[in-house]
Amino acid sequence: MEDTKIKQIIEALLLAAGKPMTLDKMLEVFEEHERPERDALKTILQEIEDSCTDRGFELKKVASGYRFQVRQELSDWVGRLWEEKPQRYSRALLETLAIIAYRQPITRGDIEKIRGVAVSSSIIRTMLERDWIRVVGHRDVPGRPAMYASTREFLDYFNLESLNDLPALTEIRDMEGLNQELTVEEEKPGGNVIEFPGETEVDEVHVPDEEELAAAAIGTRSMDEILGIEPEETADDGDEQENADAEKVERDQAEADTGPEQDQADEHADPVAEDSATNDDEDDSQDSESDEQQYNS
Repeated sequence: MEDTKIKQIIEALLLAAGKPMTLDKMLEVFEEHERPERDALKTILQEIEDSCTDRGFELKKVASGYRFQVRQELSDWVGRLWEEKPQRYSRALLETLAIIAYRQPITRGDIEKIRGVAVSSSIIRTMLERDWIRVVGHRDVPGRPAMYASTREFLDYFNLESLNDLPALTEIRDMEGLNQELTVEEEKPGGNVIEFPGETEVDEVHVPDEEELAAAAIGTRSMDEILGIEPEETADDGDEQENADAEKVERDQAEADTGPEQDQADEHADPVAEDSATNDDEDDSQDSESDEQQYNS
């Protein structure tokens, strides 16, 4: 079969499938006598990808295979076709998902230890329902807590081919103001209205839920703290510690040198104090005798 015909078939398959297709799945649709070689199929896919350079869509390889998708820079216009707004996720959910992606497999308790706050059950449930994470086992400790890891669906959703495509931790560390740039926070629900007798107008009181409280608690934390990265010791920190240690040694040596001298001074001072006390007693005795003689006279 000619390459041009194979190319048309592959394009039709990708459009009709509605989901990523692997190379094996594409090869299955061909009869044995017309089936192209695997390397030849890869070459055809590369040609299709190159032909989409100036188009509004692209051929993208993700974890589950190949798919056609709208270019990201055009999403604002395409999104206007749907009245329903795209799902927004809280900062707490995204941070929990990031920890699982980078530190998997990991238990819920480990996540809470890294974040410093409790992980809401709704967060875990949402990620499980979306097939972004799955239970891969249980840790052999009392209670046997579940261990979570990311899935292919997670990679597909975030347009990743593998976990190697995740940003390196060093790149995340260099990002300044990352928390302030997160604009995907969940919309706050309407608050509860409290009525007071005799008042015609009342303020709307918003009662924060567990996720909002968790987000507020970690709003000022750096990504290093969120992911449990130990801070690197700088040269200045090392110099300051060495200077502090040297000063402590000098103080200890000075105290050791002055100790014997102080003891000798105390020894010399004691006899003088005793003589002074004896002289005072003798003077008091003489004064008493003199007073008695004057009285008898």
